[in-house]
This record gives sequence, structure tokens and C-alpha cells, in this order.
Amino acid sequence: MTLMLLDSASLWYRAYFGMPDTLVSPKGIPVNAIRGYLDMTSRLILKYQPNRLVACLEGDWRPSWRVELFPEYKLNRVDDSGEEDEPDTLSPQIPILLDVLDALGIPLLGVDDYEADDLMATFSVKQNGPIRIVTGDRDLFQLVDDKRDVKVVYLAKGISNHDLVDLKWIQNKYQIPGDRYALFAMIRGDSSDGLPGIRGIGEKGAASIANIFSSLPEVVLATKEDDQRLTANIKKKILEGLDYAEIAPKLVGCALDVPIPEMNISLPEKPKSLSKIRSLQDEFGLGASIDRIISALGWQL
Repeated sequence: MTLMLLDSASLWYRAYFGMPDTLVSPKGIPVNAIRGYLDMTSRLILKYQPNRLVACLEGDWRPSWRVELFPEYKLNRVDDSGEEDEPDTLSPQIPILLDVLDALGIPLLGVDDYEADDLMATFSVKQNGPIRIVTGDRDLFQLVDDKRDVKVVYLAKGISNHDLVDLKWIQNKYQIPGDRYALFAMIRGDSSDGLPGIRGIGEKGAASIANIFSSLPEVVLATKEDDQRLTANIKKKILEGLDYAEIAPKLVGCALDVPIPEMNISLPEKPKSLSKIRSLQDEFGLGASIDRIISALGWQL
């Protein structure tokens, strides 16, 4: 009864950079991200055998409420037109991929003013486990929950060598209690998202704090009360970064209350439109990638 949540943008970026750009349609349109995404999804379905699946999308990659909290949020990724900076040959592939997924009947969802991370977080607390969150983004380690059997299928080393992240994995990797990854991430920061963390503390200092405290408000309170478990230097850095420390739980933490519409998230038992699938397969030269996902879904067509 596994629910698999696909961090779609993470997957198509990995596919785009991992598959040769010589993969093109009969008309010369690049399809490497499309084929890579479909091939990865096929392999994941075969390995984890989910009976529920959602391809999660960015309703907004810079939600207004996060930008209001911290205007620099992901500002490093904004191009001259104010949109997300992405490769010229990736952008045109995404609508085609979404058409393929829709024709297959794979549930797709993005919610206005929320990121895919927030969507996956809400699913992970509202749906029964086992839940497997597929991503190349370590931010989602904060959702790992052994009791509810929520794990992250982490693709940083590729699909063949991916890690299945549970609390013990986090503990071994970062030398912190596995359920305190969110606190660790808030203090450490993340340059890829333009998040500074508590300046001057870094990963080692963040780990030392996460081994003592369980939440950032607890750390702030201990600093203000001159708790002797914190060094004078750490306390100084936290006080200097107090404005950031106070918004970080909402900024860095995933929203758990996204308004998810009523929808069927069961793995499709038959294609939504076989004729559309075959048309897209022919038009864009998707060949074996379509055949593989049809096979992975267990359809006899």
C-alpha cells in the first residue's frame, strides 16, 4: 500500500543533466529530460511497487508568503525576466512531459502559492504509510518519520546508487539525531536556495547544536537565558542572526497544511488516453521510454 511522491522538478533536472542531449524527436526537439524522467519513474515503480502515486509540481517555486518572510529567498535563481533561470532546451520539454503523464493517467498536482516540497509534506502527514518521497533534494529529509514509515528515495548519486533515507541514515550522515534534520538545516543554511542560515556557525556548529536542542525556538530561548551548554561564540552568532532565527522555522520548514483537492491518487490501472500516448510517442520519438513505463504499470495493451 505504498504511496510514492515524485518531486517532479528534481527528477526532470536530474534527467536533463544525466541523459545525452543527442536524444531528440524526429523534428529535432530535445527529449532527454522527458525520456529520463519516464525511465526513472519506471524503475522506481518496479522497485518500490507503489499502489498510489503523485507527480508533485511547483504551484509556485517562490511562494509569496516565503518571499514576504525573506525577500532573498531563491533570488539567486531568478533570471533577467524575473522567472526561474533554467536551460533553454529544458523548458520546452516540460509541457510535453506533463501531457505524457496526463495521458498515462498518472496523478499530477501543483497547488498555487506552494512548492512541491510543501505538497509532499502535507501528503506525508495526511496519508497512511508506507510513503516514499523521491527527490534529489536533501531539504526533504525533514519529513523522514520511521514510526509512520516515511522515507526519502534520495537520488543524489543517481537512480542506480540511490539511498533510502531513514532516521538512522541521517544520524550516520550528519552525526545528529535523525529527527532533528530541520533544525540542523535551519542553522546551516542552503546557498542553493539563497538561505544564509545563522551566519558564522556552519555545518559542524549546526550539528553540535542539534545534538543538544530539538527546535530553533528552544535554541533562541537558551541563548537569551545564557544557557551554558552553548559557547559564548555560538551565542553571539545566534543573537546576531536573531531576525533570521525567528523566521527560519516557517521559511525552511515545509508547510503541512496545503489545501489538497479531492483526487484519486491510485496507480492507474489503464491509460487515460492510449491514442494520445501513442501519438506523443510517435511525434516526439519517445519509443522504449513509453513502452517501459507501460510495462512498469503492469498494463497489457
